[in-house]
Amino acid sequence: MAEREDTLLEFPCAFPLKIMGLSGDALAQTVLAIMQRHAPDFDGATMEMRASSGGKYVSLTCTINATSKAQLDALYRELSGHPMVKVVL
Repeated sequence: MAEREDTLLEFPCAFPLKIMGLSGDALAQTVLAIMQRHAPDFDGATMEMRASSGGKYVSLTCTINATSKAQLDALYRELSGHPMVKVVL
């Protein structure tokens, strides 16, 4: 059997990421900058934003054209390591 990356995904593929953090304008701009660093073709206009019922938190859904597991791993690491980001799914 040929060597395979330890993923069931086939690349390239559309891959949605959900990022949650405290609400505020800076979160969306910060996430957009990180997304474009790892997926230069990401269109910020496609980012979906939804506020929590209490308005304290916001979730951002960003769908990228994922090209490799390494790309996704680096993206998850940078997003989850950012102090403004609480959860990355």
